[in-house]
Amino acid sequence: MDRDRQYKAQVTPECSGKRLDQALPLLFREFSRSRLQQWIKDGRVTRNGEVVRLSRQKLTGGETIVLCAHLQDRIEDRPQHIPLAIRYEDDAIIVVDKPAGLVVHPAPGNPDGTLQNALLHHDPSLIRLPRAGIVHRLDKDTTGLMVVARSPLAHKLLVSQLQSRRVKREYNAVVSGVMVAGGSIEQPLGRHPVHRTKMAVVTGGKSALTHYRVLERFPAHTHLRVNLETGRTHQIRVHMAYLRCPLVGDRTYAGRARPPPGVSAHLLACLQTFPRQALHAARLGLNHPLTDHWMEWQSRLPDDMEVLLEALRADCLDD
Repeated sequence: MDRDRQYKAQVTPECSGKRLDQALPLLFREFSRSRLQQWIKDGRVTRNGEVVRLSRQKLTGGETIVLCAHLQDRIEDRPQHIPLAIRYEDDAIIVVDKPAGLVVHPAPGNPDGTLQNALLHHDPSLIRLPRAGIVHRLDKDTTGLMVVARSPLAHKLLVSQLQSRRVKREYNAVVSGVMVAGGSIEQPLGRHPVHRTKMAVVTGGKSALTHYRVLERFPAHTHLRVNLETGRTHQIRVHMAYLRCPLVGDRTYAGRARPPPGVSAHLLACLQTFPRQALHAARLGLNHPLTDHWMEWQSRLPDDMEVLLEALRADCLDD
């Protein structure tokens, strides 16, 4: 359902002398600059009772600005009763612990049964936000923590934090290959030139920076802690494959599992049957979008990764 809602503000000294399109994002912080510019063009902004259609018109200070915002409910998704592991929620945000196998939002091949559908069932008002307030994503088979916005202002401020790299995202990963020490990899990512459903390190791609630290080292595998500075699609998976240490279970970027010779039957079975990429979003930290207080959450390793690590440790003892 579409609806109009009026917002009123007095032009502050901070906005005096600024252009209308520069001042509105300061006066109505819950809306993006592009949305406000469109509403100016649509004649939805008045200055002291007169419609203003020129974004470049300057303000003198003290004027009364009225914004008639056009809000749209998004009807492309439907609420579905899908259990959610909610770690925290208030009026501004929801922090969820996503299980493996849950797609984040509808897409070709996954029209429903997603985290987005689950969120709309949990809080129907989220339909007024882009993608039900989802501001970042995890791959279908990656587990762990995600934050969701519950208001336009929270959405705008969380996106700003992500873009300025102020959101802390820490992962646990198990990779094939022995990494001698931690380090960083900064390689641009873009669509694979041949396989368009995959990402790859490509010249001219988007900048991507991944930091990693060795937690445990095994004869042919490594347990890593990984921190993202950027959030590109499949970033950790592609960067690890580029280092020739792909994630265990990653059929897209590692191909078929090729366990090293001499491993125990138990470890061999764990490696061959591990159902997904061994990647878990273990820690999430951010400034609360309304209070600006720093908040952090942690998520324990899922059972399948615990079993895998136990098998790797036991194989070392058997040697």
